[in-house]
Amino acid sequence: MLSNEKPIIPLDSCYFLTLNTVDKIDVFTRPAYKQVIADALNYFIDTQGLTIYSWCLMTSHLHLIVRTKEAAAPAYFERDFKKFTTPAILKTVEMEMDFRREWMLRHFEDYRKSLQRKEKFHLWQDCSSPLRIDCKQPRALLDRIAHIHENPVRERIVEQPEAYLFSSARDYAGRQGLVRARVVQQQGLLGMKMLSAN
Repeated sequence: MLSNEKPIIPLDSCYFLTLNTVDKIDVFTRPAYKQVIADALNYFIDTQGLTIYSWCLMTSHLHLIVRTKEAAAPAYFERDFKKFTTPAILKTVEMEMDFRREWMLRHFEDYRKSLQRKEKFHLWQDCSSPLRIDCKQPRALLDRIAHIHENPVRERIVEQPEAYLFSSARDYAGRQGLVRARVVQQQGLLGMKMLSAN
């Protein structure tokens, strides 16, 4: 659980997070559901000072590389993001003509009951096990970004990463993406350069 004391996080750190839906249910199959996540990421950029270096939304999970404002622990972002997106996703699920709607809502409610939580539905798994990435190690950061962008290719959704709309691969290919990601480019052999968000 989160304590009230904020841990000291190195300012040159960013984090790789994977947020999974409960039991890896394929929630994000419809554009309306996916757009909720893209809009939420932009909201956190605008209101919480979140920096997103990479993201990719798959049907049952969201990959992110982020830096939080004032180097706050990523658990605070994760907690707030899940609280913010859960009701928005559930509202969209109820509005869509999705034949899986009742099944999904029942499953989210049953999962919440198994955890003995007070909210009615539980959409996200609790733990993402954030991985700290030292931004002084550009190769590690760039490798992780490439790994994230290759997800839709590995799943045979698209042939090229930049063809997938719900990913920052578009930004890295010089195209406008749905989320204002900060593009990282390798500069020389040892450094990297951060470019402005779109």
